[in-house]
Amino acid sequence: MPDIKKVRTDAQIRKHVAEGTKLYTDEANIYQNLPDYAHEFIDHSEAYVKGEVLVNGLENFWSLLKRGLNGTYVSVEPFHLQAYVDEQAFRYNNRKLSDPERFAVVMKQIVGRRLTYAQLTGKTEDAYS
Repeated sequence: MPDIKKVRTDAQIRKHVAEGTKLYTDEANIYQNLPDYAHEFIDHSEAYVKGEVLVNGLENFWSLLKRGLNGTYVSVEPFHLQAYVDEQAFRYNNRKLSDPERFAVVMKQIVGRRLTYAQLTGKTEDAYS
């Protein structure tokens, strides 16, 4: 998003999150007054957990992604950003699996799929599909 404004964030939340979903966020003003959602938030100046409401896992994910982009991958083109986010999401979601289990999951996802050079370089519409 070009900037963080409530009008834009509300539109993105409505576009990507089903009505009635429980939203757990931090105390940022942009998340306030979302009538279509069960919204609870954590005020980090008071606590980090309130019952089942916490955002530490999400903050951990973004921290790992940012470290990867700034350290391991260094120069990421915007065109490829979604692929890097998808890779980090896979790593995070499967972090508790052993190496053989993780390998089996990866193989199920890639067998029979092919990424051509044209897709990789963005010369076709169906890159990373």
